[in-house]
Amino acid sequence: MGPKNRWEQERLEGKNQRLTDILEAAKRVFVRKGLDKSTMQDVAKEANIGVATVFRYFPKKEKLIVAVATQILESQMSAFEVIAQMPVPCLVKVEKLLDLFISFVTEEHSDNTKLIEAFESYTSLLHEPMEDIAAYEEVSRRLNGIYSDIFAQGQTDGSIRSDISVDAYLRSIANTFGTVSKKLSAQRYHILPHLKMEPEEQLHILKRIFLDFLRA
Repeated sequence: MGPKNRWEQERLEGKNQRLTDILEAAKRVFVRKGLDKSTMQDVAKEANIGVATVFRYFPKKEKLIVAVATQILESQMSAFEVIAQMPVPCLVKVEKLLDLFISFVTEEHSDNTKLIEAFESYTSLLHEPMEDIAAYEEVSRRLNGIYSDIFAQGQTDGSIRSDISVDAYLRSIANTFGTVSKKLSAQRYHILPHLKMEPEEQLHILKRIFLDFLRA
């Protein structure tokens, strides 16, 4: 590799690293202060760079918010793909999907889950679509395609009861479970005392109800 090519590669690597640093800093700031109250200056300070550099990558805060949410969803995609490719009956894959949603509630992943919940609530209150939202929607479509592959298997492999609309029921269950897990993750440290149940415990109970209903 010649000096010019090496310099160009190093410049690109440095640019990509700065982008990663900005996204990770933004994620920490958004979790700590919320999407509305966070500023680009907050992100720059967290990333230990000038605010002009942040604006060079993301001219508006909304673009940065979408980029963080898209990165989170993208980082989860491989886990869903692994489940879809397992050589097991559809019902087992559904159980694995629900277990994956439960894992998103654990402390290790709770910040990501809370941010996606905050992002979806934030976008629902806007009068117009956010800039760059197409990137997030594209990842969502890919995730929906994985769901479709799993649900199509349930229509033929006999592991799901035959007296229901498999695709409609499985899609409803996946959407409901995913929504509930995000809500519980966001409320983990604000659970009403009288409930006396951890989010994971509630989700495991819900999982058993869904699986018992679906089983052929």
